[in-house]
Amino acid sequence: MRQALEGIRVLDLSRMLPGPFCSMMLGDLGAEVIKVEEVEGGDPTRRTPPMTGGQSAAFLQINRNKKSIAINLKHPEGREVFLKLAATADVILDQFRPGVVDRLRVGYANVSEVNPRAVYCSLTGFGQNGPHRDRSGHDLNYIALAGVLGLTTDYRGTPVIPGVQIADIAGGMVTAFAILAALLARERTGRGQYVDVSMFDVMLAMLPIPAAQHFAGKTTGVGGKYGLSGAYPFYNVYETSDGRFMTLGALEPKFWENFCRRAGREDLIARQFDEGQKREALFDEVRAIFRSRTQAEWTELMRDADACCEPVLAIAEAFEHAQTLAREMVGEIEHPTAGRVGSLGFAYKLSDTPARVSRPSPALGEHTSELLAEIGITGEERDRLLRSRVLRASDTETEEIEGTGLRV
Repeated sequence: MRQALEGIRVLDLSRMLPGPFCSMMLGDLGAEVIKVEEVEGGDPTRRTPPMTGGQSAAFLQINRNKKSIAINLKHPEGREVFLKLAATADVILDQFRPGVVDRLRVGYANVSEVNPRAVYCSLTGFGQNGPHRDRSGHDLNYIALAGVLGLTTDYRGTPVIPGVQIADIAGGMVTAFAILAALLARERTGRGQYVDVSMFDVMLAMLPIPAAQHFAGKTTGVGGKYGLSGAYPFYNVYETSDGRFMTLGALEPKFWENFCRRAGREDLIARQFDEGQKREALFDEVRAIFRSRTQAEWTELMRDADACCEPVLAIAEAFEHAQTLAREMVGEIEHPTAGRVGSLGFAYKLSDTPARVSRPSPALGEHTSELLAEIGITGEERDRLLRSRVLRASDTETEEIEGTGLRV
């Protein structure tokens, strides 16, 4: 069965999490993703603990469905190899700070000369312009500056680091969306284009409800609560008698009514939208209600209550949940050195062109020789480039070449 992006070639210069998450999504949909890595060490994520079977668990998780070629882009011959590959590509993805690819002479201007149909996407922290253009940053910095972290606070109003890299993951997803939009536009225009994605921008774009409050004159400071960020008892997190937690998302009156009836507190139904001191008193009432049972007891009690009430699970529990299994959101991939490794499933289900795992994460330079052969670089020329460290092949190939007397 054909896949949605079959026939699309992606050169992926990104590393760590945001860009590789994007290119993994494209690879899951059938794109041929070629991970372009540094000759010395490759993607730093390869060395990120914990390790499983000698491989980084994080690298294994976000680099499935990719090939790997190792190129020294600072070397003129390395740039030449890259541009020859770029001439065959549909998409180039980079995650360097603004200006880096241009200094290396592998930027959009260079690629569009050899391939005007190429979509060139740069995913950065703050975008290609603005006073923060050249600043370094990571996920925590982007969500802080965009106001997201100021909305994610404990009961004292102290910002709390989220358990998921929101800007990195959302940035990768939006980048995939933007790339697909540019590819669709190319079908109409015949031309590629430059795509500028900023993780800071993505975080701001994820604030429609807080923005609505702000533009309506209802803004709050750091630690302030909106209706969906902890301001109301009917939409909150509560501790249970065994020290675990339940979520209550009874936003609509019918769900609040269902919760109150199932909890045996019909007297609270009319108080859903209490304000001021009455709301604080209602908070105390609901906290006491949840502390009257264990999490397991609440989960069973609310199973068919239609009250938007669910337990807070640990990752291991979430991965073993019946709904997770039914949706095939956790599986395994066979890796040549790490063995069978756990892998997350696909967040979408396509009936005619489904996503699938076609290959495990690659070894550094595993496909260098294969890709060089496609652009006419073989034999002695290939060996010379490997020997001079312009390129790097897989360890197995390196050993074979060393056996011929060449030092790689």
